[in-house]
Amino acid sequence: MKTHTTLTAFLCALALTAVATLPIQAQQASPLSPPRPGFSFPQKQTLTYSVDWRVFPAGTAVLHFEAAGDRENLTASADTIGAINLLFHVSDRFQSSFDRATGCTYDFNKQTVEGRRQVNSTLHLDYSQNRAVLDEKYPLTKQTKHVESTAPVCLTDLLTGVYYASSQPIALGHNFVIPVFDAMKVVPVTMKIEGREEIKTPLGTFKTLRVQPTADAGVVKNRGNIWIWYTDDERHLPVQMRARLFWGTITFRLIGNDSK
Repeated sequence: MKTHTTLTAFLCALALTAVATLPIQAQQASPLSPPRPGFSFPQKQTLTYSVDWRVFPAGTAVLHFEAAGDRENLTASADTIGAINLLFHVSDRFQSSFDRATGCTYDFNKQTVEGRRQVNSTLHLDYSQNRAVLDEKYPLTKQTKHVESTAPVCLTDLLTGVYYASSQPIALGHNFVIPVFDAMKVVPVTMKIEGREEIKTPLGTFKTLRVQPTADAGVVKNRGNIWIWYTDDERHLPVQMRARLFWGTITFRLIGNDSK
């Protein structure tokens, strides 16, 4: 196996749902909808997921929410384990900062170690200037990269978008679109609510709504599909996530939920 096996793979799968290859112009991009009335992001919460590749334990992913004034800070780690770690070592770290009232991402940073590839990147979205700034550093080669683009409306990032969706009405017959900023482009991702399903995890059995993120024109052919199972209640907690890619299927199952 020569590609990502944990949270990075899931985020890459989400990116594969995007059919747009050109930046969306300001007049075409719809802003992120604010959280539904009565919803609030957690003051403090840690979610832990086991990650399987095909039938093999592949790694763990840990996400932590921490309120900081009018911002919500989301940190995540993804690490391979066992035999998968020997085949292809992954140790990734992500940090996102977004507005608690609107969901708009302001900063999205990541430090990735995937085999021999290492990249540190910082993304800043300045809505007052309609500007996005990306800086990347490659520690092994000492190369750097600086890119600027437009950020025409309130946007979310790949990581935050999965959990931002919990703030929206998730119900059968109600699809909604999330504008995601990825690879310096705005990608409108449609969250398609496909049906109800009972999901068993080490934390128990949950009644869920199965959601498939797609682009408006459909998933990229022969590249991959993803699904997210949100609890069918006011929390809309993502208890399972699955990415089916050309090199295999990875599945995230919630095994820990700590609000301390």
